[in-house]
Amino acid sequence: MRPVSISPSSLGPSTDFAVATGVGPPRPVPQLAPSLRTRAVDRSDLAWVRAPADAEGRDRRSIPFPILRKWRCNPTIDSEENGMQLKTILNQLEKQPGFVYTTIRFAKQFGKTVLEIGLRPRTHSRPLCAGCGRRCPGYDTSEPRRYEFVPLWGIKVFFVYARRRANCPTCGIHVEVVPWAQGKHHLTTTFSWFLARWAKRLSWKEVAEAFQTSWESVFRAVEMAVLWGRDHVDLSGIKAVGIDEIQWQRGHHYLTLVYQIDEHCKRLLWIGKDRKVKTLLRFFRWFGKERGKALEFVCSDMWKPYLRVIAKKANQALHVLDRFHIMAHLSKAIDEVRAAEVKDLKAKGYQPVLTRTRWLLLKRPENLTGAQEGKLSDLLRYNLRSVRCYLLKEDFQFFWEYVSPAWAGRFLDGWCKKAMRSQLEPMKKVARMLRVHRALLLNWFRAKGTMSSGSVEGFNNKAKLTTRKAYGFRTFRAIEVALYHTLGSLPEPESTHRFC
Repeated sequence: MRPVSISPSSLGPSTDFAVATGVGPPRPVPQLAPSLRTRAVDRSDLAWVRAPADAEGRDRRSIPFPILRKWRCNPTIDSEENGMQLKTILNQLEKQPGFVYTTIRFAKQFGKTVLEIGLRPRTHSRPLCAGCGRRCPGYDTSEPRRYEFVPLWGIKVFFVYARRRANCPTCGIHVEVVPWAQGKHHLTTTFSWFLARWAKRLSWKEVAEAFQTSWESVFRAVEMAVLWGRDHVDLSGIKAVGIDEIQWQRGHHYLTLVYQIDEHCKRLLWIGKDRKVKTLLRFFRWFGKERGKALEFVCSDMWKPYLRVIAKKANQALHVLDRFHIMAHLSKAIDEVRAAEVKDLKAKGYQPVLTRTRWLLLKRPENLTGAQEGKLSDLLRYNLRSVRCYLLKEDFQFFWEYVSPAWAGRFLDGWCKKAMRSQLEPMKKVARMLRVHRALLLNWFRAKGTMSSGSVEGFNNKAKLTTRKAYGFRTFRAIEVALYHTLGSLPEPESTHRFC
């Protein structure tokens, strides 16, 4: 029989030497994990094993075989493989067309550890001209610059890239456009949207402190989000708008706010400085003539500049003065009468029966507590001007229960006649105001109660909350950006991954 020569290289990874030689029972050979690196075996680790003689008595060749006890498997961590893993995540979530991620390393900035991620352009790629957006030959390369990215585990992350200058035959020499940042901004676009989304939940100062950046960076991020959203906002299908004003600084400094109050969509449409005729005219110029003529309902208060502009620019729309503003004027009249009568009773030495009765007279009867109901019953026994004013206010509540505008008009005329004979000057002032705006008041019934400025007042409260949360804004631009961002329901661009 011809001897067979067997070497370890001819054996598979799962083949045992004893099985190959026919000596002894088969034994399974353990499989090595692919992530473990084995130490190379040299000839000093090999034992010379003599195979038994064959049937004719001739010796077989001695076969070198590695002794398994000398094989050492040391688990190691390859930094290059980990770098590839991070690059894989970046290419999956934040791929940069035309650029390649290179080195990833830790660095120090102001005594703190930061993560720097290098980028380079792809081989043979040409820079993109910032003027015309065409691919042009390169001119030279500037110094490396850092662009702040979304932090990782509380560690600030920076993209590091040396921007090229493009030699454009049309525009001249310009710095190239990069996909991860806009213009000369040191924040990446992804990080700017990250800060802008958090700025809806927290104040700008809290966002800056949480993510180790500056207030100015948060403001620029929110401004970028507002500018993009306002450029891509959808203004189609707007049928109802609400107009109101809020005070935003100490003194008589107001903002005119215009809201969309359709059933399917409620949002802030426009902000203007002051509450003049010119202010609202700017809104209609921005809104457009066709959209202005398509309006069906306009809800506002009785501020004369607003009434004049609405009658001129949206005269086809049903202009509604809703019950909130009317009842606010009636409550203000009761408060004035009660405050004056408290002083009169105190001056004449009468019992102070009106002390601590303000909310008894301003609240609706169904909202009173048990103790307040008893105190109100005692108060109604007195023949006081405040009591007569309260009864007129409660009598006016029946006005809102009518369905027909004609019958509601008859009730309004009768109520105004009683108020004018009441000898209560604040109530007479309200009655004169209601007579002047009688037609607009009856539009509430023509709209069948569907249009109300309740949503407008709710938006106003949110606008005031935004101002209080920031402890006020010094400039009109700052409050304009903040209100658009919070109440505007602005669209956002599609992205591969949302970090928050």
